[in-house]
Amino acid sequence: MRSVEQRRDELKAVYREASGCTRCPQLAATRQTVAFGSGTADADLMFVGEAPGANEDKQGVPFVGQAGKLLDQLLGEIGLTRADVFVVNVLKCRPPGNRDPLPQEIDNCQDYLFRQLELIEPRVVCTLGNFATKLLRKDPSTGITKLHGREEERVIGPRAVRLYPIYHPAAALYTRSLLDTLRADFSRLPELLALDPPAQPEPPREPEPVVPVPEQVEEIEAARVIEHEAPETQLGLF
Repeated sequence: MRSVEQRRDELKAVYREASGCTRCPQLAATRQTVAFGSGTADADLMFVGEAPGANEDKQGVPFVGQAGKLLDQLLGEIGLTRADVFVVNVLKCRPPGNRDPLPQEIDNCQDYLFRQLELIEPRVVCTLGNFATKLLRKDPSTGITKLHGREEERVIGPRAVRLYPIYHPAAALYTRSLLDTLRADFSRLPELLALDPPAQPEPPREPEPVVPVPEQVEEIEAARVIEHEAPETQLGLF
């Protein structure tokens, strides 16, 4: 098992890789920075949003605009700060014009998110809004209106987590009636964090060595004899 220090060092290596990523040529050409994520590297609580906006693209930090201020306020109401959690987006680069991420962009970027989950080891992953919720649940048909405030255990990439969808803070900025709902969903986070973490999936087993049956052993030995008796040939190696 890796220590906290080892996981932090590996996370820094993933950050350096993401900072120079060119898997999505259009995003790499139009971004100002890569918003990899922010917070403590061994957080029990991770928030996952959609993609960086204009402010995040400038500063390289997720959720630094008005939605970020509301996120900080809601965290404070349950006794947490931004420094206690880790905040990421599905995409690390801003889509031009704040358009929706493209399926290929999601595929290109998801390895970074999975590595963050593996190295940070959060107990609870809180998806913010429709997009992140549908993506991490792998269910494009069920939206946030039905799922918000309902936790479930899910395996995401290499790790089992307690997934907890809530409305995106930006939605509460535009629809003030959602603020009470968002606040109520936030109020349940301390009790979810107090639960035992989900059982982790078994690591993949190494394949069993193939043991030849007696008939195969005889065939292999016969082939070796024939090969030994055959004249040497030039295989084009110089």
